[in-house]
Amino acid sequence: QLNDPAFVYQPESSVALGFGFRCGFLGLLHMEIVQERLDREFGVELITTVPNVEYHVTMTDGTELVLENPTMLPERVRIVTISEPIVKAHILCPAEYIGTVQKLCHDRRGVFGGMQYLDPERVEIEFELPLAEIVLDFYDRLKGGTRGYAALDYEFLEFRPGDLVKLDILVNGDPVDAFSVIIHQDKAMEYGRDLVRRLKKLIPRQQFEVALQAAIGTQIVARSNVKALRKNVTAKCYGGDITRKRKLLEKQKAGKKRMKQVGSVEIPQEAFLAVLQLGDS
Repeated sequence: QLNDPAFVYQPESSVALGFGFRCGFLGLLHMEIVQERLDREFGVELITTVPNVEYHVTMTDGTELVLENPTMLPERVRIVTISEPIVKAHILCPAEYIGTVQKLCHDRRGVFGGMQYLDPERVEIEFELPLAEIVLDFYDRLKGGTRGYAALDYEFLEFRPGDLVKLDILVNGDPVDAFSVIIHQDKAMEYGRDLVRRLKKLIPRQQFEVALQAAIGTQIVARSNVKALRKNVTAKCYGGDITRKRKLLEKQKAGKKRMKQVGSVEIPQEAFLAVLQLGDS
C-alpha cells in the first residue's frame, strides 16, 4: 500500500484497456514517482494515458454534466457549450526572455493580462491560460526556453466556454478510448495528424493492413495505414503462365481480407507513451 496522502484514485473500466484506475497527482513528476514505486516495489507494469481536466458540459435540455473522461462526452447535437477550467498564471522571468514566454503562452491559447517590471532585469507576466494546455509539458518548456530562470505560479479563475471538440483515434474502425481527448477546434487537426503519424511507427505490422484514423464525430481529419506483412507466394513460380501467379495473389488477398475481419490489433505501451511525448517531435 502506498502511503501518499496527495495521491487519489477511483476504479474505472475502459473498452481498450480493461479494468484500471483514474488517478489524481500533483503533477507529472509525482505521477512518474508513483509509477516507478509501483514497478520497483510491487512489480506492477502500468499503462498511463494522457492527463485530463474537468469539463462542464451544458446540454440542450438545460442540465449540466461534469466529466473528466472524454469518452463520457455526449453527441455534439445534444451539447450547447463545453466549458474548460481557466487559470490565472503569474510568470517571473528575466527581461531578456519576455518574447520566448509570450510566444509559449500564445501557442497555448493564453490571453495576455499584464506585465510589470520588478527591477530592470526581472519582469512578472500575467496570462489567462486553459488548465488543459499547461497540465502536461508547459512547465518543462517554460524552464527550457528560459534556461531554468522562469518561475510559474497559477490559481484557478473560472470555467469558460470554448470551441472544444472530442477527437477519437480509430484503429481498424474501432475507437481506442485511451487516445480520446477533448481539444480546441483549431488544434484538433494538427494533433490528430501528429498522433496518427507517430502511432504508425509504433504499432507493429500485422498479417493484415491496419487503418489508423483521427476523427471528430463522423469527420475523418487524418488517416494512415500500417502495411501488412506479406509472404512472397509467387517465389516458387519460375516463368510459366501469368494466370497462375495471379491466382496465388488473389488467394492471398482473400485470406488477408478474411483475417482483417476477425483479427485484433495489440497496441504496445510505447504507443500510449507517445501521446505524452507528442510535443517533443
